[in-house]
Amino acid sequence: MPLTPIPAAARRRPAKIGPLARRSAPSVKLGQNMAMDLRIFIEPQQGASYEQQLAVAQRAESLGFDAFFRSDHFLKMGDVSGLPGPSDSWVTLGAIARETSTIKLGTMVTSATFRQPGPLAIAVAQVDDMSKGRIELGIGAGWYDQEHLAYGIPFPPLKERFDRLEETLEILQGLWHTPVGETFAHHGEYWTIEDSPALPKPAHPAGPPIIIGGAGPKRTPQLAARFAAEFNTPFFGLEDVVTAHARVDQACNAVGRDPSSLRRSACQVLCCGATEAQIASRAAAIGREPDELRTNGMAGTPTELIAKMQAYSAIGVTRMYLQTLDLEDLDHLDLLAETVLAAAAELP
Repeated sequence: MPLTPIPAAARRRPAKIGPLARRSAPSVKLGQNMAMDLRIFIEPQQGASYEQQLAVAQRAESLGFDAFFRSDHFLKMGDVSGLPGPSDSWVTLGAIARETSTIKLGTMVTSATFRQPGPLAIAVAQVDDMSKGRIELGIGAGWYDQEHLAYGIPFPPLKERFDRLEETLEILQGLWHTPVGETFAHHGEYWTIEDSPALPKPAHPAGPPIIIGGAGPKRTPQLAARFAAEFNTPFFGLEDVVTAHARVDQACNAVGRDPSSLRRSACQVLCCGATEAQIASRAAAIGREPDELRTNGMAGTPTELIAKMQAYSAIGVTRMYLQTLDLEDLDHLDLLAETVLAAAAELP
């Protein structure tokens, strides 16, 4: 089962920084010795029912994982099967929110091409309220052209997608920050909003934390510095993470933001086993080879995983999204909880 490819970033002039952008940047400072949060991240477009997704979320919650995240895609990568078919991320998370109580929930990542900014703000705020404030929004420009074609969704050129993402972020922040009883207006290149009551309000006072990430060298770091609480490096090796962090540090400095206020996270495919036979079986179940996964993922024995997490922690990563591709193998999560979860919480 293939990993989600990473889109190239658009190249254009630096974004304009207005009062809203400065106000929206989170102010929390991160310590230098934070524990590694472990989050379970699934790809249901590859073939998953709601019941399978719920079972993973509930098991992750019961075991003490920090969060359950799911992708936001409408077509399986590689072919068009993927039975039982796609599931809408925000419909699914709304249902899961009512059948869990403590675990954080979110998308890795919602495509800004899929929904108009206003309705997206409403959906995310509503699910945040339904979950009593447990929602986080990973959002990106969109990259998978085949799924847009398959479901009649416009897929503009890359520069326009990033421009639309930037405007979407401005609208989300504006709607969520507008005080109750006041109205919000926006006059942008792609959307005009007049006299919006800016409702409903999310449970988070300033709106759900926003996660932005990817390999883009310019626009992605700029948007993360302006809008994000967290910057994510998906499926990067250590050297590439260091490079991406340097770019986002520079972008933060350019807008007068303390780079340490932006949490750093990473996504890695998961394949853990107590024995070599178990590792090989789990790799085969997702169509991968153990040696390749050890090189390119969070794979190996629990001891190996802890060492890999230590290496990511040493370069500033304090949160790991474990891409879990075999949703029937809940014992996989049990093993992590028994052997890795406590160690991750004590990483220096």
